[in-house]
Amino acid sequence: MGSERVESRRWPPSQGDGSPGGVRSPGPRAPNACCFCWCCCCSCSCLTVRNHEGAGSRRRSSHESKLESIQSPEESGKLSLEEVTSWSHCFERLMHSAAGRAVFREFLRTEFSEENLLFWLACEDLKKEENKNIVEEKARTIYEDYISILSPKEVSLDSRVREVINRNMVEPSAHTFDDAQLQIYTLMHRDSYPRFLGSSVYSALLQSLSSSSSNT
Repeated sequence: MGSERVESRRWPPSQGDGSPGGVRSPGPRAPNACCFCWCCCCSCSCLTVRNHEGAGSRRRSSHESKLESIQSPEESGKLSLEEVTSWSHCFERLMHSAAGRAVFREFLRTEFSEENLLFWLACEDLKKEENKNIVEEKARTIYEDYISILSPKEVSLDSRVREVINRNMVEPSAHTFDDAQLQIYTLMHRDSYPRFLGSSVYSALLQSLSSSSSNT
């Protein structure tokens, strides 16, 4: 069972598997085989699989935490009322501000759509990478985290864009997700951004900064 689990996670599927579905059936056990030895071998195999999966999970967790770490407004420096007000004039200005993204992310959490911003940031990070091996690794991580239908953080994409991604994943590049990134950016701009401007998250920040400027 452990070997089947590993096989299903491999990308792309191996071309050399001879049996249907790419999974080799274990040969029959000899009639006089020692049950104790067979169980030990099975246990060792399972442990090897678990260790391999654990290492992969640790690598992904480290990569995810790096991608998902957005500075809070406090960490981004002191916010001015002028800057925060400017976010209502232009979505692009909001997205290019570290503090703006932090506040927008806080709002998206309330709507359970934080993954849209995280996916967009992951694509931005991917486009800055030049090392081919790292590009492929990051592209596969993005696919598993945000494109796969098995992921709890799957973003909403139309079938055309998904087909483009699947073709691109044969040989991933820094621009594998360009169409998908644009679609999610447009979704946030048209759908989430107007609600953000009318949200308690944004209005509370404006009110706080207005009070601070009045007291100085």
